[in-house]
Amino acid sequence: MHPILFKFGPITIYTYGFFLALGFVTAIILAGREAKRVGLPVGTFYDLCFYIIIAALVGSRLLYVLMEWSYFVEHPLEVFVLWKGGLIFHGGLVLGIIVGFYFMRRYGLPWRLTFDSLAVGTPVGQSLGRVGCFMAGCCYGKPSNLPWAVTFTDPNTLCPFRESLHPSQLYEALLLLPVFGVVYWMRTRKRFDGQLTLTYLLLAGIVRFVTEFFRHPADYRGPIIIWDMPATQVVAFLIAVVSGLLLFRFWQKAGKAAD
Repeated sequence: MHPILFKFGPITIYTYGFFLALGFVTAIILAGREAKRVGLPVGTFYDLCFYIIIAALVGSRLLYVLMEWSYFVEHPLEVFVLWKGGLIFHGGLVLGIIVGFYFMRRYGLPWRLTFDSLAVGTPVGQSLGRVGCFMAGCCYGKPSNLPWAVTFTDPNTLCPFRESLHPSQLYEALLLLPVFGVVYWMRTRKRFDGQLTLTYLLLAGIVRFVTEFFRHPADYRGPIIIWDMPATQVVAFLIAVVSGLLLFRFWQKAGKAAD
């Protein structure tokens, strides 16, 4: 659509970077409100958010670089060009969780309750990030003749030029909003700490698994693992399954404890 939001002299503001920043800020505000509500030390929690954001950016970019290794070997400086797109959420999720665990352990934060607070804001931040993907043209969809198919005409776009495509980025962005609604609704109704985190991972994994079916085959997402599904789709499926099983197990345990 519009990869460049605006130019002001030598300064260029990229739409992808703008929405990425907006997503992080929105997620932090929502998560911070939840952390305050449940009695977590807000200052320490915001410090945690800062380190998780750095880890998420590094992890998501690193995974993308590994999947596009042949390109980045020839263009090594492009590794640092984040504002044009090229982040894979699963890489950021893994490194963000690792760094988050370390920080929580070091500063004595209750990890399940803390991750639940983070889970409140994450779906909205992720949704806004997907809008940024759409504007830049990355993570683009398959060819489509549906009435809502989109055609990218900006020469700076990262997707196939002037080809009618599924707006797969917007599919995910819109589906993540009900995920936020469910997680937000469950804040005051959960039966155990960690329930919001597992619910988010289950639903977000399902959303990603489904929307991957609409992604363009030319948009490389790792090797094909099984049944024509690329690595990113298989990982999303595994996240959903594991989270669902853990959610069911802990739900049963919480019910028995209540009885």
